[in-house]
This record gives sequence, C-alpha cells and structure tokens, in this order.
Amino acid sequence: METNLSATDQTIKRFIERFQRNEITEYFVYRRLAAMTTGKNQETLLRIADDEQRHHRAWKKYTNNDVPPSRPLIGLYTTLAKVFGLTFAIRLMEKGEERAQRGYEQVLKTFPETQAIFADEHRHEFELIDIIREAKITYIGSIVLGLNDALVELTGALAGLSFALRDTKTVALAGLVTGLAASMSMAGSEYLSQKTEVQTDNRHPLRAAIYTGLAYVATVLLLILPFLLAKDYKVALAASLLIALLIIIAFTFFTSIVKNVSFKKKFIEMATISFSVSFISFAIGTVLRTVFNIDT
Repeated sequence: METNLSATDQTIKRFIERFQRNEITEYFVYRRLAAMTTGKNQETLLRIADDEQRHHRAWKKYTNNDVPPSRPLIGLYTTLAKVFGLTFAIRLMEKGEERAQRGYEQVLKTFPETQAIFADEHRHEFELIDIIREAKITYIGSIVLGLNDALVELTGALAGLSFALRDTKTVALAGLVTGLAASMSMAGSEYLSQKTEVQTDNRHPLRAAIYTGLAYVATVLLLILPFLLAKDYKVALAASLLIALLIIIAFTFFTSIVKNVSFKKKFIEMATISFSVSFISFAIGTVLRTVFNIDT
C-alpha cells in the first residue's frame, strides 16, 4: 500500500528521494562489481545488490516516483574498481553511505517502520569489511615500504645533492643511480624479511619484493623527472618536493580508504618525516659544499 507524502514536510521527502536514488545507483554499482569477481565475493555482492533494489522499491512507496540512478556515479565507481581495486571502490562507496545514513535519523522520526532499511545498511558495512581478497590490498604493506622509503631517502638525497652540486643533470644522474640501487636493496630486504616471517595472509616473498621494488622505482622516476626537464636546480628541487607532496596525498588517501584509518594523521606523519629529512639533507649539502669548497 502506497503512502501519500503530500502533507509531509518537503525536506523529509527530499531526503527519501535522495535515499531512493542512492539505493538504485548502488544496485547497479554492486551488479557491475560482482561481474568483476567470482566465488563468495560475487555471491555477497549480488545479494547486497538485491537488497539495494529492494530498498529502492521500499522508498518508492513513500515518494510514488521513479527516481533514476546516477549514471556518473555508476561509471565512477566501476572505473575506480578497475584501476584501484574492488576494495577501494567499495570502501569509498561506504563513505558515501555513511554520509547518507545521517539523514535516516530524521526520516525515522516520521516513518519508524523504515528502521529495517537502516539495519540492512549497517549489516552491509560488516559484510563488506572482509569481502575482498586482492593483491593490491594483500601487498599494501610492501607497497607502503617501497614508496615511503623512496620518498624519505630520495627527497633527502635530492635536496642534499642539489645544494652540493647545483647542476640538474648531475643531480638527476646521481639520484637515478642512488634510487635504482636502493630499490634493488629494498626489494631484496623485503624478500628476506618475508621468507623469515610466518605467513598468515598468503603473501609470497617474491611477489612482496616485486611490489616493494616497483613502488620504489616508480617514486624515484617521478621525483627525478623535474631535474631532467628544468635547468635551474632550485626550480627542479621545488617541483620534486611538490611531486613528493602529491604522492603522499594520493597514497595516504588510498590507504585511508582501504584501511579505514585517519587521512589527516597518516598524511601529517608521512609529510613530516619526508620533508624533515629533506631539510636536514639540504643543510648537510650546504655544509659539505662549504667544507670541500665545491664551486660549480
């Protein structure tokens, strides 16, 4: 039996229409994500998709409207899942659900019977926590190791080399050699570390080493790029530090979503360490240039 909202506060009606749109949008998203996986993960995603469709129909009884899904959001979450993994896309969508659920409290006061939908959304959160097992998440510790070490070591090295040598091409060459050597060293250390540890998450030592090495090399190449393009070492260093900051922001955001940790805390931690090392290295480079009377 349909409920007429003509006498209901229009703010509540807008809330319900927004919930209805969210539910049908998430129905299509979960269906598409289910097609990207198999087994238990697929079954869970399809079951949740069915729940979202049922919620959409329940809200329709209050609005008497056919609310279309958000096609841009469907495309966005599907693309994010393909590029960054299912876990990232699902967690990010959960964040949107959490914001939407704040409006449920107001709706519940008017329509207490909608508590069942609210309970379903909470159940979805718990079901989704452990749903995905994928390499991008299993090996995130190895990726963090490679990326973080490259940021700390190379931003420091580039700062020191810049003020000691003051020649962009020389700094780029020295940074590249240092970075590639360090990446192989880090990959080797990660391999040995994983070999000696008791594995409880199905991580393979060789694959962990590869993820560490690749993360390190990718960071090295991005950080030395300004020194290959710019002639002024100060401009190159500033650009390199900006790239380091953007890498920290991007990876901290990714980690905060998939690991459900504080973005602000992790960002401050990584940025403080990286730029403190850069400042200290800058001071060391300046002192060494003076001590050894280097003039280039």
